[in-house]
Amino acid sequence: MLRSPALLAYVLSAALYLVVGYVLAVHHHFMLGDALSRVQSAQGVLFSRDPHLASIGFIFTPMTALVEVPLAAFNSWFPSLTRYGMAGVIMSAVFMAGAAVQIWAIGGDRGVPRWQQIAITVLFAANPMIVFYGATGMSEAPFVFLMCWATRRLIRWTSTDDVHDLIGCGVALGLAYLTRYDAVVPTAFGAVFVAIVTWRRATRNRWQTALLDGVILAAPAFLAFVAWAATSWLLTGQAFAQFSSEYGNSAIIEQSGGPASSGPATFAYSMAEILVLAPVLPLLVPAVVVLAARRRDLEVVAATLMFGSVLLFQTVSYATGTTFPFLRFYICIIPLACIYVHQLRAPRGQIAGRRPGVYASPRDTRGPSMRIAAATATALLVVSLPVTTVGMESRSLSVQQYAVGALLPFDPQEGVEVDRQLAILETFSTERDIADRLDAMDLPDGSILVDTLYGFAVVASSDHPKRFVLPSDRDFVSVLSDPAAHDVKYLLTVPNEGRGTSDAINRRYPTVYENGAQISMLDLDIANDGADQPDWRLYRVLDSPGGDSE
Repeated sequence: MLRSPALLAYVLSAALYLVVGYVLAVHHHFMLGDALSRVQSAQGVLFSRDPHLASIGFIFTPMTALVEVPLAAFNSWFPSLTRYGMAGVIMSAVFMAGAAVQIWAIGGDRGVPRWQQIAITVLFAANPMIVFYGATGMSEAPFVFLMCWATRRLIRWTSTDDVHDLIGCGVALGLAYLTRYDAVVPTAFGAVFVAIVTWRRATRNRWQTALLDGVILAAPAFLAFVAWAATSWLLTGQAFAQFSSEYGNSAIIEQSGGPASSGPATFAYSMAEILVLAPVLPLLVPAVVVLAARRRDLEVVAATLMFGSVLLFQTVSYATGTTFPFLRFYICIIPLACIYVHQLRAPRGQIAGRRPGVYASPRDTRGPSMRIAAATATALLVVSLPVTTVGMESRSLSVQQYAVGALLPFDPQEGVEVDRQLAILETFSTERDIADRLDAMDLPDGSILVDTLYGFAVVASSDHPKRFVLPSDRDFVSVLSDPAAHDVKYLLTVPNEGRGTSDAINRRYPTVYENGAQISMLDLDIANDGADQPDWRLYRVLDSPGGDSE
């Protein structure tokens, strides 16, 4: 029997996300490309023809793929772990369930009534956006968990001055950086906040004490930043491949024809995204701000800086054309709204620190309980769930989620839009068929050359990943330069246009997709059934340039 409410919240949330993830991935074959790509990277660490840890790649930060590596080890017994990305689903489910526990704990630290603590935790865990990203293997799940953990620790520190809380916040932010680059911003804001609060509290050695506390918070993230950049530079020659590589976001945006929009319209779009996820915000924020000012409540400031800085970063990034108009980039508004509802109430009781600091200060618990306001805000959160659901059904606001609506009985789309949704749901079906065809062929290891730019779905679906020569293999460049001499039998190619221009095979042989580049002859031409996926051509490598086929 589960006696701990936090443990019960964790188990129920994780079970919900696992079930939804299994239904989407295994039953309906719906997977997001970034999530499946990370699963393939984890698979490559153990089962590629050149297994090594650096196979996780350096475009994305490594946390999600590293967590998935032990899960990928069981792929021989459970092929769906990689073929349908279930390793990613498990990863996101356990992290997002942890985020629900942190929301529960923040309410407990605040001293809110048990009914409110339960209601807000349930509303967070059952939010359709939280369920979706708890069930699809994306980095949003660990990032939301780590930000909730960091925020809770920073909130506690405002009254305990406990170095354990400060260290906990710093460690969470360091791990958050290894999950998403966005964590740089809340780390900077958090360090400044801590330094200012300490400076105001201190009675002697103000500057030294403030600097020390700020460094304690920022040090783990700074160490993660340096270690990851140095490792990337030593192994690839690029310290920040996400920004300089042909596979990074900047290159993808350029290959896609530039930013989707620019100017003031981007700010309006970002605000629309935020309001879709938290429609209660226009009513909630003024109330929380006024009450926090009256109470001089640093807990509200801590939560606002942690999550608000992430939202500000995403808004500015989209406005400057360095990121995409994805609803998931604003997901941090959901835990912030839940925390704000808790913070409508004045704190009750004192937080017990492991070792309260010199500047520990008792909370001011004399404020009004604001029971009616908290109950009203909780009810508004309930009403906001259908708004978020409808927003996720909108193609203009939710390009990555709206296709799932085709699986729901009340999907408002019809005609061409339904066809588009079904095509998105069929994304990677062609790649699975290609993997099955290649698996059925009696081929030796290292006989198929492919770039994982698009080919990750083929490799992840294959029962024989050692048959593929991938960019993560340490001899990839030499094999690419002379496939025949390295016993490569086939080239798996995509059109040399759009994102395909950064495909390594196209960069080395620009005409290979059109005519085989005089090193291969066409064996299969495969049209793609998935949305926004390229057609494929399988070329048989010739014995020598201009020679006969094998």
